[in-house]
Amino acid sequence: MIHLDIQRDLLPLKDNLFRLALRIVLDRPEAEDIVQDVLVKIWEMRATPAFLEIKNIETYALTMVRNLALDRQNQRQGRHITLENAGLVADQDGEKMPERQIADSDERPDQMMERNERLQWLRDMLNLLPEKQRTVLQLRDIEEHSYQEIGEIMDIGESDVKVTLHRARQALKKIILERHANGL
Repeated sequence: MIHLDIQRDLLPLKDNLFRLALRIVLDRPEAEDIVQDVLVKIWEMRATPAFLEIKNIETYALTMVRNLALDRQNQRQGRHITLENAGLVADQDGEKMPERQIADSDERPDQMMERNERLQWLRDMLNLLPEKQRTVLQLRDIEEHSYQEIGEIMDIGESDVKVTLHRARQALKKIILERHANGL
């Protein structure tokens, strides 16, 4: 990669980078800081010889986000992470509301609330998985990356990606079935 354009090359990546960071650290402000740090590091290294060796900027950025998120998570080990505000943003009055609430939606308020509760329930179930399994599920099933790209991002082999993904799906299925059986 020779020329780096912030509008064309970096800004379109920020949402994918944020989702991966959030899936690992489970803390919105921390995930935002991680993404910002990674984007700044990439921008600063654009004039270095190492930058010329980068084949895929997205894979490189996702790898940096994952590594930084894991480092930050290890630093915060032992601290409790609250999930009560996950997926909520403050409106103009400072009141918390669902992030993806759309004013022009045809959904009734009760339908939107029910959908948001289901999404939050699913997020909570995903957050019960180990970090490696959460990350593989995020990258494959949500971000739709190839096994090869996931392997490069996580520095593991393609077969390990497939095994981890299979185990993650099985573990998630088990968690959901157990919760459903218990009426949760």
